[in-house]
Amino acid sequence: MLAYKRVLLKLSGEALAGDEGHGIDPDIVNGICDKVKEIIEMGVEVSIVVGGGNFWRGARNGQKMDRSAADYMGMLATAMNGLALQDALEARGVQTRVQTAIEMREIAEPYIKRKAIKHLGRGRVVIFACGTGHPFFSTDTAAALRAVETESEVILLAKTIDGVYSADPKVDKTAVKYDEISYIDILNKDLKVMDSTATSLCRDNKMPLLVFAISDPENIVRAVKGEKIGTVVK
Repeated sequence: MLAYKRVLLKLSGEALAGDEGHGIDPDIVNGICDKVKEIIEMGVEVSIVVGGGNFWRGARNGQKMDRSAADYMGMLATAMNGLALQDALEARGVQTRVQTAIEMREIAEPYIKRKAIKHLGRGRVVIFACGTGHPFFSTDTAAALRAVETESEVILLAKTIDGVYSADPKVDKTAVKYDEISYIDILNKDLKVMDSTATSLCRDNKMPLLVFAISDPENIVRAVKGEKIGTVVK
C-alpha cells in the first residue's frame, strides 16, 4: 500500500559525496537510484531536487566574492549532480528528464511546469536543477517551490541525520528527536531543517515534509509506504 502517489525527493549535494566530502561517490548515487527505480515500479511519480554542496559551497575563509556570482556557481554545480543522477537512472532503464531553471538547452530542458507534470504522469523521473534560477534562494526553497508547483503530496527531505532534533545531535548529545513537529515550531525554535524561506513556503501551502536519513537508501521505499521513519513536519 502506497502512502503517496507523487513525491519530491530533495537530495543534498553532500549526500552524493559520501565519506569523501566532495565530488560524486558512484556507490552512493547507485544506491539511491536503485531505490528510486523501485518506487517508480511501485507506481510512484518522482521528481528530484538536488543541491550542489559537494562541488561548491560559496565563498569561504574570508574570501570576498559577489553573492550573486557565488550562487550562480552553485546552480551550475546542481546541474552536474542532476546529470549524474540522470545517467545512473537511465542505466537502470528509468526514463528521466533534467529540467534546469537556467537554460542550457544542449544538455537539459528548461523548466516548464506543464511539461514537468506531463513527464511525471508518464512515469518519468524529473530532476530539477539550478535551484530557482535566482541568487539568494537555496535549493531547499527550490524544492518547496517545485513541490507546490507540481502538486506533489510530500517532500522527502533526505539528510545526513535521521530526523528533526531539538539541537544538532552531532554537537549536543542531549538533543531530542521529534517524531512530528509543526512548521511554526521549527520557525519559532529556529531549528535548522530548511532555511526559513522554504519552511514558510511549505507552511503557507500546507506541504508536508518527511525528514529522514539517506545513509540507508531503503528509507526512500519505507517513506512512500508510509512506515514510521524520521520526522513528519506539518
